[in-house]
Amino acid sequence: MAVRRPTNALALAVLSLLSERPMHPYEMSSTLRQRHKEESIRLNYGSLYSVVESLHKKGLITARETVREGRRPERTVYEITPEGEVMMTDWLSELLSEPTAQFTDFEAALSLVATLPPDDVVPLLERRVAELAFQTRAYDAIRAAVPDGFPRLFVVESDYQQALRDAEQAFVTELLDELKDGTFGGVAVWRRMHELRDEGLSPEETQRRLVAEFPELAALMPEP
Repeated sequence: MAVRRPTNALALAVLSLLSERPMHPYEMSSTLRQRHKEESIRLNYGSLYSVVESLHKKGLITARETVREGRRPERTVYEITPEGEVMMTDWLSELLSEPTAQFTDFEAALSLVATLPPDDVVPLLERRVAELAFQTRAYDAIRAAVPDGFPRLFVVESDYQQALRDAEQAFVTELLDELKDGTFGGVAVWRRMHELRDEGLSPEETQRRLVAEFPELAALMPEP
């Protein structure tokens, strides 16, 4: 029976590390932190240990030996199996080649933004733009400190994160401009919905009033 692929990116990181050389879990954690991979992959020692145990049960890694350093507890050194090598290669290749939905927290918030009044959303988005600008300045400072000739291979994920920040900042800035000048599509409905709620109308009556005042909503919000 085929081994079910893990879904945790940390599992892929473990397989990738063990494709370099055998390691024990503490060494894996230290190596990932030393390489600043925790900025791209959610990492804590407890979850790492669970991932290692799961990979071991699936036969994707195997215990090579148990070592003891000084008075420290014994540590199991793991190595990747041939099945693990195949899984890692196929998994990484798929992630690199096939875009998938990420379901980010910000995207979820945008899908539910109408829950808050538009006038409340504006300062929140302004705060987000300011934070993105701060993160960009931090990135620029770090990038400027990188020595000439330093291989981009070791910072390419940071460059990707910055590209996402640039795109997000441009998107949110444009969204703010539309909200402030009233050209954002649907803002009149959005604002009116909260006005009716503030008047104390029930959700059902609010919906009926909105459909009456904005007939184009009838197909989206049929009257109860």
